[in-house]
Amino acid sequence: MTDAKARLRRRMRAARRALAHPEAAGEAAARFPIERLAPVVAVYAPQGGEMDPGPLARRLAAAGARIVLPVAVARDAPLIFRAADGAAFAPDAAGILAPGPEAAVLVPGLVVAPVLALDARGGRLGQGGGYYDRTLAALRAGGRVFVVGLAFAGQEVDEVPTGPHDERLDAILTEMGYRETGKSGA
Repeated sequence: MTDAKARLRRRMRAARRALAHPEAAGEAAARFPIERLAPVVAVYAPQGGEMDPGPLARRLAAAGARIVLPVAVARDAPLIFRAADGAAFAPDAAGILAPGPEAAVLVPGLVVAPVLALDARGGRLGQGGGYYDRTLAALRAGGRVFVVGLAFAGQEVDEVPTGPHDERLDAILTEMGYRETGKSGA
């Protein structure tokens, strides 16, 4: 399984760069069903060609959501989420700029997750650090959370290799549309 994931990661990193176009993030944001809005929404700081969740975050904030960003506090721990508004940013334990310790820690009801590859059943391939799998498992154990994978349409593959610790997406959002995977417990 690890070899299959590594091969898919290499292939999709190259493919994602080729798929990026400036209008995609805005097109995806416009396709998100606002009835899925939660009071606290987690987005991410895009890395390595990931689709920018900024247009979606602005749309959801305008509709009343509080936007939070993930913060890695330790390499093998679940992420926490801090309010993105008004905080100074500093590198977290993974080296990604994130809201600092003075920002409020909140629990999201909606998580917009980055992906390298995804499939129609909600399979998600991330960067390989396990941060989102650990975090989504912890959030789901603590209550209801709805997880949307944000990606370019061309990042969808027939099947993402998954193991017992891989957390599935509840929905997929691309510049081409939105669809739920049937995974949702929300």
